Amino acid sequence: MRATIWHNPRCSKSRETLAILKETPGVEIEVVEYLKNPPTREKLAALYERAGMTPRQGLRMAEDAACGLKYADADAILDAMMVDPILIERPLVETEKGVRLGRPPEKVRDIL
Repeated sequence: MRATIWHNPRCSKSRETLAILKETPGVEIEVVEYLKNPPTREKLAALYERAGMTPRQGLRMAEDAACGLKYADADAILDAMMVDPILIERPLVETEKGVRLGRPPEKVRDIL
């Protein structure tokens, strides 16, 4: 099985999620450091749709830049994420079985 993790190596939850992927037998992992190589707007929207999430649910509210998006619609949130990928909550993991936000990291086991 192939798993893609949209990863930030400075994030403890992202590192914990990557560790789960590495310890799972038969998983081929693609690590995408999304701050260096952010997903396209279309890809991010598709990830959220597959995860059953809205862009607002994928917004990293801990970032100062998120404050200005309090009343923004989904399109404005996605646009902001394209300008500043730090606004994307991490980690997102995609497999053939679906997409999960690794918060908590154990949630990714559902799609392995």
